[in-house]
Amino acid sequence: MGIHYYEEFIKNLDDSSPLRHRFISIQKDLKHHADLLSERIQELHGTPATSEGLIGKIELFISQLFDQANSEKEILKHAIKGENLYGIKMTEELVREKLDEQSLNLVHTILDQQREHVDYLKSELH
Repeated sequence: MGIHYYEEFIKNLDDSSPLRHRFISIQKDLKHHADLLSERIQELHGTPATSEGLIGKIELFISQLFDQANSEKEILKHAIKGENLYGIKMTEELVREKLDEQSLNLVHTILDQQREHVDYLKSELH
């Protein structure tokens, strides 16, 4: 979901905006995280999802309708909310007591990097 959200944010930022370039970097991190998770799922003989799923698509559609972020400040607020709520909190709830140690370590490493993204976004907001 995050990859698609950042795509929308990037589209709404001016080409010369330093924030746009940082969002592109964050989106690359999210793509890398998705690749790492996909590899781990395959190691466990599973089939990784290739999209954000139905709930993710509905959430993205609704946010596009009602939560249009136009200014950099609004975009930052939406990105922080998305990272915190969907990226970090939802992931923590989904994996709680459900993963093997190696998978859990991978998820925690990814979540730590997402927390760094949130810290950066918050610093840009203030």
